[in-house]
Amino acid sequence: MTESIGSTAPGWITDLLDTLGAPGAGVAIAAENLFPPLPSEVILPLAGFAAARGSMPLFSALAWTTLGSVTGALALYGVGASLGRERTVALASKLPLVKISDIEKTEHWFRRHGTKAVFLGRMIPLFRSFISIPAGIERMPIPVFLALTTLGSFIWNTIFVLAGYLLGDNWEEVTGYVDVYSKVVLAATALAVAAFVMVRVSRRGSGARRRG
Repeated sequence: MTESIGSTAPGWITDLLDTLGAPGAGVAIAAENLFPPLPSEVILPLAGFAAARGSMPLFSALAWTTLGSVTGALALYGVGASLGRERTVALASKLPLVKISDIEKTEHWFRRHGTKAVFLGRMIPLFRSFISIPAGIERMPIPVFLALTTLGSFIWNTIFVLAGYLLGDNWEEVTGYVDVYSKVVLAATALAVAAFVMVRVSRRGSGARRRG
């Protein structure tokens, strides 16, 4: 299967699929959740293409990639739960420009919108991994976390596995669209962080002038 997939697919991914089949796709996606720079936009459509070639059943590709997503998410949930609120607050309060009130506002927001964040976050690059950590810190009930993660991951995975399945030899076209989507998300995140820093710095400057 390795030779017929395409030269742009990383060798370790094609080796996993070639050796383990659908479970290999699940292992790759679990690793992608733990290490976001790994290319899910390659793994998922490649699994779909492999299914189209008859290397694995389509249902198995969907089931194993979703299981991999949930496994990786649970591991990060465990990191958040082990870290706990007190350690998180202690660490975050040491960051420049971050106040305890910022952390409290974030906690309040997550308590109100955490379920939506966990579900929708599965369809947003980068956030789809890290959203599990605050869920663990806030000790979101595990059955709720599992249900939201499974549903959100299944939707995301199905879109890209089916795209690879339907595109066949042209499965690599999917990566271009995902690359644009990822860049838009990262740019929006960078702008939000820059705006936060500018507002916080300007407030500090105004406070210093008033005290002077």
